[in-house]
Amino acid sequence: MALALGAGAAGAAGAVVLTGPESVLASPTVVNGASSASGGSVSKIAAAVQPSVVSIAARSAEGEASGSGVILRSDGVILTNAHVVDGASQVVVKFSAGKSAPATILGQDPSTDIAVIKAGGVSGLKPATLGDSGALVVGDSVLAMGSPLGLDGSVTAGIVSALNRTINEGSDEGQQQPGLPFGPGGGRGQQQGATITNAIQTDAAINPGNSGGALVNGSGQVIGINTAIATTGSGSGNIGVGFAIPINSAKKAADAIIADSGSVGSA
Repeated sequence: MALALGAGAAGAAGAVVLTGPESVLASPTVVNGASSASGGSVSKIAAAVQPSVVSIAARSAEGEASGSGVILRSDGVILTNAHVVDGASQVVVKFSAGKSAPATILGQDPSTDIAVIKAGGVSGLKPATLGDSGALVVGDSVLAMGSPLGLDGSVTAGIVSALNRTINEGSDEGQQQPGLPFGPGGGRGQQQGATITNAIQTDAAINPGNSGGALVNGSGQVIGINTAIATTGSGSGNIGVGFAIPINSAKKAADAIIADSGSVGSA
């Protein structure tokens, strides 16, 4: 999938697919001025969180595309989906202020679809505030933030529509994973998709390219990592059923990756 806009936004990210009768993909697109359940306006929450959300461009021998990420540390450590950077030989991060930096992959855990990368030559970044995904209830207001279809800094609003979903991310020919469509139909070779348990379901618009981006609660805390969307048939766009990895699970996996990599730095 690709979207050409103005100067040409090419390589718009693919999307995760749920195996079964429905398909799954990933990303959002619009800023809504309504109020959240917690009383904070969407515009204020978005403005506070956007400096902690990045766009990720990755290149491999098979292709090039984009995804999203969430800043964990001020020294450039970033959380994203494993499928966004899997197989990539070159990774570039673009920050909300417009600056770009090359990044290295510290590690990835395909079983949880979590990866951690580190942008080089940066400091003083704004880490995201992480919330407690275990405190979510159906009906809570959320924002999905990231770079759907290569559109940096996009925000969509919705609610938690269900909890504790189990989703199977496929990567066969014709299926797309959120982030990097590294091959015909969006698949990337023989990579097997992860099985995500306790996934957060949301109707906040998620489209290809939002993978690795933030699902944020009404207090501006990241409570999930956008990873997949469900579609009917061969469609690749949002139909109001998206999924995020709970931040409690994502942080646990990220902490293990960081520890294994030996990366130390400022929070």
